[in-house]
Amino acid sequence: MNQSTTVVQSSHDETPAKTDVRTLCVGVVGLGHMGSAFARNLIAHGYRTLVFDRNRSKREACNGAEPVAAIGDLVPCDVVFSSLPNDDVLSALTEGERGLLATLKKGAIHISTSTVSPEIARRLASLHALAGQGYVASPVLGNPDLATARKVFFMVAGSSEHLATAVPVLEGLGQHVFFMGNDPGHANLMKLAANVMIATTLESMGETLALLRKGGISAETGFEVLTNSLFDSKVHKAYGGKILKEQYRPAGMVVPLALKDMRLALTEAESSSARQISPGAPTMKEEIQPCSTPTCHAPTTSTTMANCRTDLPI
Repeated sequence: MNQSTTVVQSSHDETPAKTDVRTLCVGVVGLGHMGSAFARNLIAHGYRTLVFDRNRSKREACNGAEPVAAIGDLVPCDVVFSSLPNDDVLSALTEGERGLLATLKKGAIHISTSTVSPEIARRLASLHALAGQGYVASPVLGNPDLATARKVFFMVAGSSEHLATAVPVLEGLGQHVFFMGNDPGHANLMKLAANVMIATTLESMGETLALLRKGGISAETGFEVLTNSLFDSKVHKAYGGKILKEQYRPAGMVVPLALKDMRLALTEAESSSARQISPGAPTMKEEIQPCSTPTCHAPTTSTTMANCRTDLPI
């Protein structure tokens, strides 16, 4: 189960020294596709693993773990992973009356793998620090299949002291760890930027294949030419291949979560005055609009309207 894992550091920060984590008790909060994959791999690595999800069946389905009925039962944990859908859920399970802040012992570390706003990452880091706890932002690049195979990428940020404990645990769950510095918000901003790239690639591949098909060139031929020349990235090949084969289900990410990520990226761009677009070019807000088809809320443009789906092949 050994992985070739690299920690990449920024030019102004030193990679934290690693600590022996073999005796750690680890918790996982949120047993969706990603969280359950992390939990199974933690168990396989020999960690004592406590798991919590509001859905009892998900807790009990995690073989080898110790299911707990409430966040408050995670007291023994030295490290707790959270894999949650949005800012509101992360805030509720962390800052609530019986949340992680009130539960974790001093010195324990909260590792958030959720795709959330840089703002909440910074706020939770401050609150954990006041409680004598640690917070490491560690969003993930990769789908549930890659998480199961320990092939995801982690982007981590936090204090060197907390990273010294968190990084060795993360190394066993993925193939590469990128160190983004001390500001936890930077890890989440990097994740949002990557998701913008994925979303725009999905859109461009879909529209390009539709253009070729309507012009008399088979989508298969177009895909072969594109992905074996200038557009040979993993994203183009993997996601473009699913579009080509119309493999939309099971979806790795449902549309509401994808739209949430785009809105977070747009909010961050506007708040930091970082958005720079050519005059007359459509903005992200104009490009990504819900489909007008009844019961469908897929992000789409006029050229993809006819092929809209309620989920994404991520």
